[in-house]
Amino acid sequence: MCCLLATLLLIGPRAGILVWWLIDSARWMTAFSGSFLWPLLGFIFVPWTTLAYVLVWGPEGLIGFDWIILGIGVLLDLSSWFGGYRNRRDVPYRS
Repeated sequence: MCCLLATLLLIGPRAGILVWWLIDSARWMTAFSGSFLWPLLGFIFVPWTTLAYVLVWGPEGLIGFDWIILGIGVLLDLSSWFGGYRNRRDVPYRS
């Protein structure tokens, strides 16, 4: 079960980014000012934050509750990065 959850945390948002980009690439290009580098780096390193940013992005920028949604994306990325370390540390090594 733990491996399934870890796999979904790692692959799930990247699949979401890919599908959403294929469906509505114009939103992605305008959200990142036409640059391809930032979405690519987001896809590789912080996929939840990238998804949250595109979700709440508007022409006027991020305002109000948008920052909370973006913060949730950051927390999900941090938990996927550091949650595995915590689990590895707590499991005793068996030979």
